[in-house]
Amino acid sequence: MPIYRVNEDAVKQARKLIDDGKVDVDTEWSDAAPSADDGNAEIEKHGYEGYGAWHLAIDTDASEETKGRYKFPYGDFSTVNRAALIHGKQRAAQNDHDAIEKAFGDLLQRLDAKHS
Repeated sequence: MPIYRVNEDAVKQARKLIDDGKVDVDTEWSDAAPSADDGNAEIEKHGYEGYGAWHLAIDTDASEETKGRYKFPYGDFSTVNRAALIHGKQRAAQNDHDAIEKAFGDLLQRLDAKHS
């Protein structure tokens, strides 16, 4: 199983977006998840660093400057999606990625506290 580490830059960005109210609490993640083309457009605009900032985990075995390096998206390149936080937390728990699960849980609590 690959070893994932928490992407601290993504956590910081997600916190700021939540604090700024840039959240989607209504759309299901299956409807809001960005497409591969959306991901390519984000890379073209902001590079892999910008793309990676929308993913809470980094696959340390994957090559840098590849989409495969970044795992566990939490938004659509403009807002934090609440359903994505729930989905990511569940997926991380199912795959024993404890630190990733905790990062999702902390963000979910932050979002719920700010936007309830």
